[in-house]
Amino acid sequence: MLFDCRYVRLERHDGISRYSAELVHELARHHEVTMLVSDARQLAMLPDLPHVLGPSPTGPLEPLAARRLRHVDVDVAFSPMQTIGSAGRAWPLVTTVHDLIYYRHPTPPRNLPAPVRALWRLYHLSFAPQRMLLNGVDGVVTVSETTRSLIAEHRLTRRPVAVVPNAAADLGAPVVHDAPPTRRLVYMGSFMPYKDVDTLVRAAAILPEHELHLCSRVDAAERARLEAVAPGARLVFHDGISDEGYVELLRSATAFVHASHDEGFGIPILEAMSLGVPAVVADTAIFREVGGEAALRFPVGDARALADAVRALEGAWAARSRASLAHAARWSWRDSGERLARFLEEVVAGRARAAGRR
Repeated sequence: MLFDCRYVRLERHDGISRYSAELVHELARHHEVTMLVSDARQLAMLPDLPHVLGPSPTGPLEPLAARRLRHVDVDVAFSPMQTIGSAGRAWPLVTTVHDLIYYRHPTPPRNLPAPVRALWRLYHLSFAPQRMLLNGVDGVVTVSETTRSLIAEHRLTRRPVAVVPNAAADLGAPVVHDAPPTRRLVYMGSFMPYKDVDTLVRAAAILPEHELHLCSRVDAAERARLEAVAPGARLVFHDGISDEGYVELLRSATAFVHASHDEGFGIPILEAMSLGVPAVVADTAIFREVGGEAALRFPVGDARALADAVRALEGAWAARSRASLAHAARWSWRDSGERLARFLEEVVAGRARAAGRR
């Protein structure tokens, strides 16, 4: 099979990069896999497997990607995004929809080039381009039951859809303490408006004995804006943190907190829970799915309810920690890899049956 690894980062994984790297590793356990990369430096973040070099996934030739790769002799191709061009392909193609966030929150990621940002906004004005892409492939993967339900609700594809969820990275042994050694609240995620970091900051002001640690890179203007949201909040901006530093921070935390209005999944929630660190999250469909009953929830945008949930951990922290561990153990990259392999096999068989009827 051909596995599209062109969204893998060069130094540190983001969500889609980790999804790619973990799944290609799992598929390679039992299947012959060729990786598609757009930059040879990506190979340092990937397993030692055969690879081919292809066009940038954000370049102008992306609609022709499958046609340009016809020479690659595989039974099926899989991409962790839905943007790969499907026209002229020589093999069944399965792509991925992680979420439908940007139809409700149309601001594009800031790290994209200006022309791509403009196209991004245009693309998300209507579901029609998405339907065209998803009906042009042979199967669709998504990362949660929540997103699969939205795909069905908006009738985005006639193709079969399978859920292949994310999982937590192996961050080491879980915590062994029965109460948190510090009063730290940890947030890992971007500062895009739909993430609603403002609610986290306002809650921190209601919890003056706690520090709110904001781990991701942040520009000076956004930092100043957040500091002005609630001047009494004790904020610690890490402006990017090493993997080792992040794990150490989590292990000392009272809770992982997340106020986002929309997510495709929420890997950092599972990562925290896999260490036995309770999660306090906005009460949304996706966080109910990912956090289960182990996570504490608060109404979206309600800073005081968030603060009350953090305080509710006092005296109950050890029980929530054990519940978090048990819940996180239900998710694994190996299981996700097996799900993906089965779905790819079903898609190949379905295309062969369709060809036989012609």
